[in-house]
Amino acid sequence: MTQRLTPTAIVLLIIPPLLWSGNAVVGRLVAPMVSPMTLNLLRWTIAFVLLLPLAGSVLKPGSPLWQQWRRFAFLSLFSIGGYNAMLYLALNTSTPINVTLVGASTPVWMLLIGKVFFKVPVSRRQLMGALLSIGGVLLVLSRGQWEVLLDMRLVAGDLYVLIASMAWAYYSWMLAHPTPESASLRTDWAGFLLGQVVFGLIWSALFTSGEWALTNAHVDWSWPLIGALAFIAVGPAVIAYGSWGAGVARAGPAVAGFFINLTPLFTALLSSAFLGETPQAFHAVAFVLIVSGIVLSSRR
Repeated sequence: MTQRLTPTAIVLLIIPPLLWSGNAVVGRLVAPMVSPMTLNLLRWTIAFVLLLPLAGSVLKPGSPLWQQWRRFAFLSLFSIGGYNAMLYLALNTSTPINVTLVGASTPVWMLLIGKVFFKVPVSRRQLMGALLSIGGVLLVLSRGQWEVLLDMRLVAGDLYVLIASMAWAYYSWMLAHPTPESASLRTDWAGFLLGQVVFGLIWSALFTSGEWALTNAHVDWSWPLIGALAFIAVGPAVIAYGSWGAGVARAGPAVAGFFINLTPLFTALLSSAFLGETPQAFHAVAFVLIVSGIVLSSRR
């Protein structure tokens, strides 16, 4: 697995955090209009329609997709079906800044999951960086008051994001370790993404069915909601996922994970501009801790 960054890889890995920060802000804005699981299903339904003309051939009988359906089912569970649903669920109880800062722990989970499941060694320097980054995450969870941790009272949204971060880390390692059969699909970014979306819609539909059966799910249709759906389907879904997959293939998940830490910075700027949620001092300290930890763990 290559760990070398090229200018192309850098551009590909900057695009997703920029778009995902917009996804967090828009998700918070439309939270009163639509239930989280329903929002995720609508988002990826639109993405499916957009991708179909570009890569519809991947759905034909005999396509490598169907030979690898179990792998794509898991890829979509850890990303489209699970990660995104947990993110929107988190935004109902937490702020976009907190969600993306806690999500910045993803590179730490990448190191741990790489070691446990993919037998990638972790150095002492990487462990020190991981502890530093976890300290930043704990700072966010405690809202800058360490005594809060003693009470073990966490905002539900922060916990959802931690679970989502673990899922995304495992998803990224799966991207970096394709099977010979699935590798043939990686040359076609639209086909590879459409293969994930197909199974992701199944997971999303299951979660949405449970949401409507067990909660007060709702959709309040309006032009702002339609505009928001168009944005999160085109930008944070199709463009960001395609860029992330290509970036991970070039730089590897451990190096690519560092770029996720740009998301809190972008989100803080967008939240300040559109939501009036001024970043607090502990957000800045937490961001420095997380980035410092990842920089330390990424050095060789």
